[in-house]
Amino acid sequence: MNPTSQPVDQANPGSSKLTVTIALKLLRLVLWLATHTCYRIRVGGRDHLPARGGALLVCNHLSVVDSLLLQASTDRPIRFLMQQREYNKPWIRPFARLLRAIPISSEQRPRDLILALRTASEAIRGGEVVCIFAEGQITRVGHLLPFRRGFEKIMKGLAAPIVPVALDGVWGSIFSSEQRRFLWKLPKSFPYPVAVQYGAPLPAEATPSAVRQAVQELMAEAWSHRKARLQPLHRAFRRTARRYPWRFAMADHRVPRLSFGAALARTVYLARRLRSVWADQEQVGILLPPSVAGALVNLAALFLGKVPVNLNYTASTSVLAACAARCRLRTVLTSRAFLEQVKLEVPGQILWLEDLAAQPAPTERLLALALSWLLPAGWLERALGRRRPAQLDDLATVIFSSGSTGDPKGAMLSHYNIGSNLEQFEQIFQPLPQDRLLGVLPFFHSFGFTGGLCFPAVVGVGVVYYPSPLDAKAVGELVQRYRVTLLLGTPTFLQLYMRGCAPGQFGSLRLVLAGAEKLPERVATAFEEHFGIRPFEAYGCTECAPGVAVNTLDFRAPGYRQIGSKRGKIGHPLPGICVRLVDPASFEPVPVGQPGLLLVRGPNVMRGYLDAPDQTAEVLRDGWYVTGDIATLDEDGFLEITDRLSRFSKIGGEMVPHVRLEETLHRLADATETTFVVAGVTDPKKGERLAVLHRLPADALRQVLDKLPLAGLPNLWLPKANQFFYVEAFPLLGSGKLDLRQVRALAERLAAATHA
Repeated sequence: MNPTSQPVDQANPGSSKLTVTIALKLLRLVLWLATHTCYRIRVGGRDHLPARGGALLVCNHLSVVDSLLLQASTDRPIRFLMQQREYNKPWIRPFARLLRAIPISSEQRPRDLILALRTASEAIRGGEVVCIFAEGQITRVGHLLPFRRGFEKIMKGLAAPIVPVALDGVWGSIFSSEQRRFLWKLPKSFPYPVAVQYGAPLPAEATPSAVRQAVQELMAEAWSHRKARLQPLHRAFRRTARRYPWRFAMADHRVPRLSFGAALARTVYLARRLRSVWADQEQVGILLPPSVAGALVNLAALFLGKVPVNLNYTASTSVLAACAARCRLRTVLTSRAFLEQVKLEVPGQILWLEDLAAQPAPTERLLALALSWLLPAGWLERALGRRRPAQLDDLATVIFSSGSTGDPKGAMLSHYNIGSNLEQFEQIFQPLPQDRLLGVLPFFHSFGFTGGLCFPAVVGVGVVYYPSPLDAKAVGELVQRYRVTLLLGTPTFLQLYMRGCAPGQFGSLRLVLAGAEKLPERVATAFEEHFGIRPFEAYGCTECAPGVAVNTLDFRAPGYRQIGSKRGKIGHPLPGICVRLVDPASFEPVPVGQPGLLLVRGPNVMRGYLDAPDQTAEVLRDGWYVTGDIATLDEDGFLEITDRLSRFSKIGGEMVPHVRLEETLHRLADATETTFVVAGVTDPKKGERLAVLHRLPADALRQVLDKLPLAGLPNLWLPKANQFFYVEAFPLLGSGKLDLRQVRALAERLAAATHA
């Protein structure tokens, strides 16, 4: 018997069909009631689904109940294509047959596979709605998987539309693969909130990449439904601390261990001490390194309704003063011991942490403990002097851009921006209760503020702080002593750790994430050979709070292989984020595989630049953030950054990419560390020419120069031999990124001296 056929009583076919129809309606009613009891479903764009006539729904696949959620979102019956192995399970088969599911498998004989696809085509031609999960399987890595091409064969020769659909919020339910298992976990809430978002119909001949792009944009649109259940950052921290009071929260070289419960009480104590000195100030300056004290002060500011502005202590005095003036800072909280090390001129009135936190009375400690444990969130805020309840759209912080290519700009990030980014990272990396993060990135850097401060506090993982990421010896000892499992860093820092840390010291790591700048393949390979773990590349921007795309661990099991990372790529966009690649001049979309200007849209995109509407308008266009990076997108949805618009030189009317030349030079020198940096310098005849800063001995450089003409690069891209300049070290920012502004200035000076 055909598995899609219905049993019919030959003696009384009319009665049998009526019985089947009644049974089908009863089953749909039971499933509808069960679904709406366990889930709270919000539906968007329902009018995009045709009221009559055939259509193909193409949806992402997050859990084993996705088909029930889709069916509960519409009155029209849906026929689902179902994996044959699931269809054949004894407890599923009777219901699947009654619901007229269409079994399909890539392992079927070609004839059976064609028959299943033809059954789906005939159903659409007959006016029915059919749904296919184009990924082919439930995602186990949290990302949207590549779309398979089966639905193209279904729609061949049909005039019916393809309706893209996005499910959001299903990840984390007991039927998803969060924590790498189904069922055996408690639901985070009941009923569980999910969203079903229907998109505008696409033509029958739409390609898999076009449909996948539409589904990804719908996922970003559906994310807005999560706003109702997200909390401001300090409230989320309070919830985590109350839920896991004895769990390890944070430590540094002065505080060996602090639990979440104790961290909350100390935060409330600091907030009460700071309430009067920060009175009538909206934004407050903080000049502290990554540390327990720095984290607690930032959290205390959020409880008080203040906007913490972490100042860049690696910047010049003039830049520091400009940032403080832009934020209208009246006070800056810092530490005497720290200020003696950085030797900066602090703008505004100085508040000394040692004085504010000194000699707590026993009654103060008891009161802080009682307030943190006994009062509801709103009452606690009022007890600390907050004037109005916290809102998700409130400003959480102002992070100034690195200034590597120009003057720093203050990105305004809300609680919603950062909270969404935390939830996105949590979905992809699925942190464990025993995880511990190494917090060495400064809080004035968006990766440090979101990843090093907010992520541990909100998600509930421990963090070990250290003020200097350049001190490889101390970093190695901390990782070993605290059994750190998560390492966030930059490629520059990873190179330092390869030189200064023993392989065994990093033996506890299960995930290494490199961001802030491109991760060269030579660095990733050398790190893996040294420590036995390969770093994953991530990509972000200060203006995106900062995470945009990331690689993650693969999923492997009998019959499954889901790719979470690719070498040389920055990974998939995070859930709820969509990207577009457009022509830099016309802003028209470019085909898959072609380089284009990267645009980003999602809940993590900033509100704008502080007091800079013109600069905001340049980078925010119809909700899309213009990154300034050139990227490509492959058929599987992986992104690769190929260059940055600011890292091109226009020579003889042609745009010459600095990164391509740097990669070639490193390959010719067989260098695993950053050895060459290319910059454009002023040329009186051509307008601009290439200069190269390097750290090679003269003999080694001569060998590279001999090989360079044979490397296959255009002659226009080849710098002259007298434009290679030796330097002891490259200018770096406090975040570990190259200071491209200082690189260009240094190259200009050296080139001018050579010309003279």
